[in-house]
Amino acid sequence: MTDQLLSIAELRVEYQGSTGVTAAVRGASLEVARGETVALVGESGSGKSTLAHAVIGLLHGGRVTGGSITFAGERLEHAPERTLRRLRGAHIGLVPQDPGTSLNPVLRIGEQVGEVLRIHGRADRCTARLEAVRILEEAGLDRPELRARQYPQDLSGGQRQRVLIGIALACTPELVIADEPTSALDVTVQRRILDHLARRTREAGTAVLLITHDLAVAAERADRIAVMREGQIVEIGSAAEILRDPQHEYTKRLIAAAPSLGAVGAERPRRPAEPSAPLLAATGLRKSFRITRDFTLTAVDDVSLEIHRGETLAVVGESGSGKSTTARIVARLAQADAGTVTFDGQDVTALRGSGLRALRRRIQVVYQNPYVSLNPKLTIGRIVSEPLQAFGIGDRRTRRDTAAELLDQVALPAAYLARRPSELSGGQRQRVAIARALALHPDLLVLDEPVSALDVSVQAQILDLLERLQSELGLAYLFISHDLAVVRRLADRVAVMRHGQIVETADTGELFDNPRHDYTRELLAAVPRAATATPVPLERTA
Repeated sequence: MTDQLLSIAELRVEYQGSTGVTAAVRGASLEVARGETVALVGESGSGKSTLAHAVIGLLHGGRVTGGSITFAGERLEHAPERTLRRLRGAHIGLVPQDPGTSLNPVLRIGEQVGEVLRIHGRADRCTARLEAVRILEEAGLDRPELRARQYPQDLSGGQRQRVLIGIALACTPELVIADEPTSALDVTVQRRILDHLARRTREAGTAVLLITHDLAVAAERADRIAVMREGQIVEIGSAAEILRDPQHEYTKRLIAAAPSLGAVGAERPRRPAEPSAPLLAATGLRKSFRITRDFTLTAVDDVSLEIHRGETLAVVGESGSGKSTTARIVARLAQADAGTVTFDGQDVTALRGSGLRALRRRIQVVYQNPYVSLNPKLTIGRIVSEPLQAFGIGDRRTRRDTAAELLDQVALPAAYLARRPSELSGGQRQRVAIARALALHPDLLVLDEPVSALDVSVQAQILDLLERLQSELGLAYLFISHDLAVVRRLADRVAVMRHGQIVETADTGELFDNPRHDYTRELLAAVPRAATATPVPLERTA
């Protein structure tokens, strides 16, 4: 390939874990030219992130056992740490997959953005503060001056991801490795961020290695798509070729499983509303957070919603719109400043002690971030069976058997019971979190972005599982998501949130076909739409 920037040839990477040696990458070869965008797609655990992290020497216990990595004519597979530090940030930017563990919780956002500029001599301490605000604004954050003074835990998951994107682009590197850069973002911000990457590609000749499980994003944004499975690249070609005429059976299955590429009108049939009282009702919820001495953020502002038994209510909106805060209040993990929450006819707003503990069994949560919701010191078997132990259900043997059954339900082998979270990919960790939430057979599952970290084939399995469990057990779901394709498939009704308020609630089909609020129409217009015949190249979308 002419003007080649990155060349990976026959790369092999292994990890030494508690269950032996795992070959994460097995003879993978890939090339990226200057200014080109290459999307790397595949299942969680296929080796996508390992391949990308090998380029900059961030394997965290893994080691390169074969092959070569060449960047701008320089060999990197066994490069010393001093060389890699010179390249990281300045010449190769990384947008990591997990915003929750990639930012320092004791440093303000502005300090962390400015740090990369100071390390590489692009700014001094004074100018770094001003540049940090500019970078945050370019990354799509509202009130960038305020955000620069906040800590990571003060921001939503999507806002933290935008901070990481700003850091990766701060020094205008020649290559950006974007590891699921928009998996935590709503569709409107996703489009702005990807358009921002497009402008960098056009203006500075920046190349992008885009790791994603969203085939619609890959099809719309990439010049070429590489499909990875079990550590090997099984197919590579232009986006049009891959989508129009896939050659490998695995590629065909990925495309078939992608809800983003599914047919229009794929929402589930609307079931008749329950004539009885709702399982959960929230009325007039309000929640504010004091950010600084002179500024208070109203995260939830007069929110009311109802969920009936066996129903799925989806709440969609931008990151920072109040979706997750609302979910935490409903699950009694956060206390509202005002309003009431009623569950199965009982006012649980001020529930305490044994009453609150009993409620915990009936309402379970699957969190957005599988990297921080699993105890790294426990085995997967202990993690999944922990709720059973906490409520005194079964003995050690029966709990282990139940854990194995739960793993099977979420498409993980029983052999994973002996592993620890660090030995699993992000998508595999999220499946473990879902299995744990199902252990107590709750009445209501609060699902906070439960499939955002999953590749499309596993995503389809999880959605099938959720639908089956709901049908068999009469479960109700409060489904928080920014993925409108997933919402269309799973939800009975949809509530749209913006700036802490619900601006529209409707049956799923009605909302998608006849949106009434301007913001709802804006959300729907921003959904990636990949035409299998002519996908849109990255440089044409800005």
